Amino acid sequence: MARKKTTITDLKAKKKKKEKITMLTAYDYPTALAVDQAGIDAILIGDSVAMVVLGLENTLPMTMEEMIHHTKAVSRGTRYAHIIADMPFMSYNTSKGEAIRNAGRFLKEAGADAVKLEGGITVAEEVSAIVRAGIPVMGHIGLTPQTISLLGGFKTQGKNAEGARKLIEDAKILETAGAYAIVIEAIPAPIAKLITEAVSIPTIGIGAGKDCDGQVLVTHDLLGLFDRFVPKFVKQYTNLKKEMIEAFERFRKDVIEGEFPSAEHCFVIEEEEIKKLEGK
Repeated sequence: MARKKTTITDLKAKKKKKEKITMLTAYDYPTALAVDQAGIDAILIGDSVAMVVLGLENTLPMTMEEMIHHTKAVSRGTRYAHIIADMPFMSYNTSKGEAIRNAGRFLKEAGADAVKLEGGITVAEEVSAIVRAGIPVMGHIGLTPQTISLLGGFKTQGKNAEGARKLIEDAKILETAGAYAIVIEAIPAPIAKLITEAVSIPTIGIGAGKDCDGQVLVTHDLLGLFDRFVPKFVKQYTNLKKEMIEAFERFRKDVIEGEFPSAEHCFVIEEEEIKKLEGK
């Protein structure tokens, strides 16, 4: 069967059939091409680009223009995967009107299929307003990087009964508000299982155990390209940073020793033309 564009309906159907959903991040055209060709269901243009690509300490400085820029690049490289764009900090927190306008830009200007907002009950009204405007919304609860100042840093959430109850309630509220899926980050696996069972929409885990309806990782973590810190939940499938350094070192050596460029890498000109140039 020929592959087709993954839709929200497809993702919801996977939950019903108990088929796992796969999602990875991408921030540029070549990465999007590779992720899409690998058959991944969904691509997230995460504001994690701030840390893994731009070298910032956290995600807070990202702007709408920067996120639109990266989303456009990913959209150009994606044919089949469902595309979700992270709404950056303070792009949906000030008013429903601004939240709708900013969310709409990701679909109208950048080619995204949906947007993602962080928070539960605190953003329920904004989620509902954006959905009513015809824009699909993915939720995000647990460790929400945009509120690390309130959370006290990158810490596991829902480690006690009170915190777990709040997460379950947040998930239900997001579903009621119209979210079509929820990312669950850095919470104990048993709590993620309870959340997944408590809602009818797909849950996508990152550091939330195997019982979520799907899994997402930051691609730069998976590839070993970002090593400033490696979260416990990351599985590094390869170490491209090491391979890149080795390739760069070989290039440097070849240039210094005159091995590159060799004849096969050079353009040629007819000898007669050289003679004409030399006046012979």
